[in-house]
Amino acid sequence: MAVLWTCCFLLACCSVSALGSPKNCEEVHKVFMAFGPSQFPLGPTTGKDLQVCISKNSTCCTKKMEEKYQVLARRDIQDLLQTSSSGLKLLISRYVAAFQETFEVLIRQAENHTNTIFQESYPSMADQAVGAVRELFTDVGLFLLGSELSVDELVQRFFDALFPLVYKHLINSGRGDVSPGYAECVRSLSRDVRPFGAAPGLLADQITSSGVSGKLLLQALHLSIEVINTTDHLQLSRECRRALLKMQFCPHCQGLTQSKPCRGYCLNVMRGCLASMAEIDTHWREFVSSLEGLSARMHGTLDLEQVLLGVHTLLHDAVGHALRNGASISKQVQKSCGSPSRRPAESVSVHHGSRRASLPLQAPVKATGEAFTSKRRDFLRTLRPYSTFYGGLADQLCDRHLSSGEGRLCWNGTSMVQSYTVRVVGSGVRAQSTNPEVKVKGIDPVINQIIDKLRHINQLLQGKSIPKLGSLDQIETGSGDTEGRYSGECDDEDGCAGSGGGESRTKVSKVHKSKFECFSIFY
Repeated sequence: MAVLWTCCFLLACCSVSALGSPKNCEEVHKVFMAFGPSQFPLGPTTGKDLQVCISKNSTCCTKKMEEKYQVLARRDIQDLLQTSSSGLKLLISRYVAAFQETFEVLIRQAENHTNTIFQESYPSMADQAVGAVRELFTDVGLFLLGSELSVDELVQRFFDALFPLVYKHLINSGRGDVSPGYAECVRSLSRDVRPFGAAPGLLADQITSSGVSGKLLLQALHLSIEVINTTDHLQLSRECRRALLKMQFCPHCQGLTQSKPCRGYCLNVMRGCLASMAEIDTHWREFVSSLEGLSARMHGTLDLEQVLLGVHTLLHDAVGHALRNGASISKQVQKSCGSPSRRPAESVSVHHGSRRASLPLQAPVKATGEAFTSKRRDFLRTLRPYSTFYGGLADQLCDRHLSSGEGRLCWNGTSMVQSYTVRVVGSGVRAQSTNPEVKVKGIDPVINQIIDKLRHINQLLQGKSIPKLGSLDQIETGSGDTEGRYSGECDDEDGCAGSGGGESRTKVSKVHKSKFECFSIFY
C-alpha cells in the first residue's frame, strides 16, 4: 500500500523536475487562489527575495505569497488548537452550568422545606416569616455563586428578623399585636439575648464549610476555562511562525501542494512552538487530581446538599429552643423594651400545638437522591482522560492532523524523503535547547501567569491554603475569547504594537440578587 501511495505521489508531482525545480506553477497557483484573489507570476521565478522558503532552484512563490502563507500557517495552527480543546472546554462549561443549576434547585428546595415546617409547626407566624426565609436563602445562593457576602452576618440578620415574630406569635401569643417600634426593640436585642441558642453560629458554620467547598469548585472550573481560552489564543513566537511556514507551505513553492511533513519533523516544530504550553502539564494534572480530592472530602458537614436540605430541621429546633426558654426571654425583653405597646387587639388564632418544641418533623421532604454528588462523580469521570491534555498536545496535533503516515514520502523541511533522520526532542522549554527546527528563548510570560494561578487554586483545592471571605474572587480571570489577549514575542509581523498593558481582567461569578429572586417564582 505504501509503495502504491508513493507511486501516485510521484505521478502527482511530475511537474517538479529531477533537479527539484517546478516545471510550471499552475497547480500551486490554483491552490493559492483558494485562499483569496492574488497576483503572482505565471511561471517559476528565482525567489531571491524570499526569507523562509529559500531554494537553490527556481520557485513558484513570491515574497507576497510567502507572507500570506505565513499568516495562513499561523491561523491553521490556532484553529487546530481551538478544535483540540473544544471538547474539554464544552465539558467544563456544561458542568459549570449544571452545578449552578443544582445549587439553585437545592436553595429553593431548602427554602420550601423551611416554609413547610414553619407552617406545620408554627402556623401563627409562618406567613410573616416567608419574607425573612426568602431573603436568607437568596443570600445563601448569592454566596454560593460568587458574591462576597459574610455568611455570619446574613445568618444573624435572618435570626434578627425571626426573633420579633417568635416573640410576638409564640412566646407572648394571644395578647394582641405589638407596635412596630416595640417589634424593632425586640429585634435589636436578638444578638444579646440569644433566644435561639447556638443555632445561628451552627448554621453559619455549616453553610460556610460546605458552601466554600461548592464555591471553590465553581471558581476552579471558571479558572480552567480561562486556562483553555488563554492557550487557545496564545501568541506564537516569530521563530515558531517561520517554522510553521516552512513545514506547511514551503513545499508548495516547489510544486508539492499535496505534501505532508514527516512525523519527527512535525514533532520538533510543534514541540518547539508549544513548549510553553507543555509546562502547564504538571500543574494541570495536579489540578484534575485536586478536584477529585476536593470532591472526595465533600461529605458530612462539607456536603452542601446535605447541609442545605437539613436547614429546616435546624431552624425548627432553634425556634423550639426559644419556646423552652420563653419565660427567661420575656424577662430580658421587658427589662430592655418595657411592656409591649400594643395595637388594638385583633382576632388571633392561637395554635397551642406550636408550643410543642419536640413536635416530630412532618414537612414533606422531596427525595432528591444525591444530585450534586452524582453530577460531581460524572464530571470527574469524564474529565479524567483530559488530565494529560497539555502534555500530549503537540503529539496529538501531529498524529491526528499534520504529519504523514508511516512509510510514506514526507517533507523534512527541504525536500521529500522516506524518513526524518534528525533527532526528535522532548516536550517542555528545557528540552528545546537542542531543537534543530525552532529556537525557544524561554517560557511565555502569560503561561507563567496561568501556571501561578493553577498553583494557587491547587493549594486551595487541596486545603493547604484556607480561603478567607471573598478571597476566591481574588483569582482574577479573563474571558480569553478575543484574539487581543496574545502574549509572547511581539514584533511588526504581529501587528500588536502598543498592546501591552491593555489586558482586561474581570472577577468571575458575580451574581445579582435578582437572579435568585426571579428564580424563586418558579417554585
